[in-house]
Amino acid sequence: MHDLALYRKYRPKKFKEVLGQNHIVDVLESSVETNKVSHAYLFVGSRGTGKTSVARIFATSIGVSINDMYEIDAASNRGIEDIKELRDGARVLPFDSKYKVYIIDEVHMLSKDAWGALLKTLEEPPKHVIFILATTEMQKVPETIISRCQVFVFKKATDTVNKKMLIDVAKKEGFELDAGSAELLAILADGSFRDALGELQKVVNFSKGKKIKIEDVEKITGAPKTVLVNNFISAIAEKNLEKGIGVVQKASAENLDMKLFLKLIVSKLRLAIILRYAPKLKNEMVGDLSEADIEFLQNVVKTDKEGMLRSGALAILLEAYQNIDNAFIAELPLELALVKILGKE
Repeated sequence: MHDLALYRKYRPKKFKEVLGQNHIVDVLESSVETNKVSHAYLFVGSRGTGKTSVARIFATSIGVSINDMYEIDAASNRGIEDIKELRDGARVLPFDSKYKVYIIDEVHMLSKDAWGALLKTLEEPPKHVIFILATTEMQKVPETIISRCQVFVFKKATDTVNKKMLIDVAKKEGFELDAGSAELLAILADGSFRDALGELQKVVNFSKGKKIKIEDVEKITGAPKTVLVNNFISAIAEKNLEKGIGVVQKASAENLDMKLFLKLIVSKLRLAIILRYAPKLKNEMVGDLSEADIEFLQNVVKTDKEGMLRSGALAILLEAYQNIDNAFIAELPLELALVKILGKE
C-alpha cells in the first residue's frame, strides 16, 4: 500500500510539470516575468484538470510563501459570514510576501449574500491581495464576478496525454503498465488527471505482480471486459444481430456501466475504421495499443466482407452515446443502434 496518494505525490509543483494546459501556463508565466499580475483570476474546468495545482504554482511563482497562501473550500464555507471573515483578513498585510493569495475552490457553491460580499472586495481589492477562484460550473458564477476576473478555461486531459502520464507514473512506482491497460485507465478517467491517478492507485495497490495487464485493470476497476467490446464489434462485422444483442445482455447481466461500455466500443470501432482506410497507420498504433488489440483489429477488418465497419456505424453509435443518459433501460440505446447499423428495421 502507498502512504501517499498518487495524485498528491505526482501533483505538479512547477509550471513545466503541468500537462495539457499550455495555453494557460504560457500566459501566466509571461505575466510573472513581466510583473503584470491581476488582482483576480477565475479558473474554469472539469474536475481533476489542474486548477488548484496551477493556482498554487502561480502563487509560488510570484513569491508568495505558504504563510500568505490561503485555500478555502466554498462548499464548506459558503455563507456571508465566511466571506466577511475572509474580507477582514484580506485587509491585513502579508506576513513575509509581497502578496496574499486566496484560492477559493468550488466557488460556484457560495450563497447569494456571500457573492455580494465577495463582489465588494473584488471591486476595491487591497493592493496586496490576489484572488484565484476555481469552479467546475461557470454558469453558476454571477456575471458581475466574471467581469472582474481574468478567466482561464482548463481543457480536459486527452486520453493520449493521460496514457503517457499513467505509464510514466507506473514506471516510477516500479510497475510496468502495458499500452492497452493505460488506454483503458485513461478512458475510465474521462479527462481527469486526478481520476486517472486514482484508478492507477487501485491497480498498483491490489496488483499481485509488477507487470500490470489489461485483465488486472478490468478486474480491479470493474471495467467492461475487452472480450465483450470485441465481440460486439465482431457482431457488426459479421452482421450477426443475435450475437450483438447477446453481448449487450451479458454486459447488462454483469451490471456493467453501459455508457462506459459504449464509449469503449466507439473508441475501438474508430481504430478499426482508421485501420481499414489507412492501414499504413498500423505502425503508429503499435505504441498505443496492445499486440492483442492490433491483432483483433486486423482480423475484424478482414472479417468485414460487406463493409459494415464504416463511418455510418460510428455515427449511429455516437448518437446512442448522446442519448444513453436519458434511457430508462440502459441497454436499449445500444440495442437500437445495433438494429439500425445492421439494417434490420
